[in-house]
Amino acid sequence: MAITFTIETENFKLKERLRLRKWLKGVIENEKKRVGEIGYLFCDDKYLIEVNRQYLQHDTYTDIITFPYNEGDVVSGDILISVERVGENAKKFGVDFESELHRVMVHGVLHLLGQGDKTEKEAKKMHQREDEALKLL
Repeated sequence: MAITFTIETENFKLKERLRLRKWLKGVIENEKKRVGEIGYLFCDDKYLIEVNRQYLQHDTYTDIITFPYNEGDVVSGDILISVERVGENAKKFGVDFESELHRVMVHGVLHLLGQGDKTEKEAKKMHQREDEALKLL
């Protein structure tokens, strides 16, 4: 069981790693699931758009891509986050970078837990669940 953080971009440092691991683990355990292997990769737009094109056939920029590898009640997966998109979205939504980063990080975990966001109803539920999870941080 491990939540790992890998940084593939310059000028980015992830603060309070232990606190973030405990928080994300708590979000998963609140859903009566167990933490498996979850790998976060923090990258730039260029890296993430290539992944988006290659694996999802999407030619668009995004802040996050999630690949679930769950088995039973064990939550595992890879979560790729563009710190450039996070920064742009933070400005767009009028929040600080860290707040937006935490929202995107838990967004990935919620995807691993099965929460979709393709429809308006799903997106609304996702946002509510993000807000609830952020209160635990």
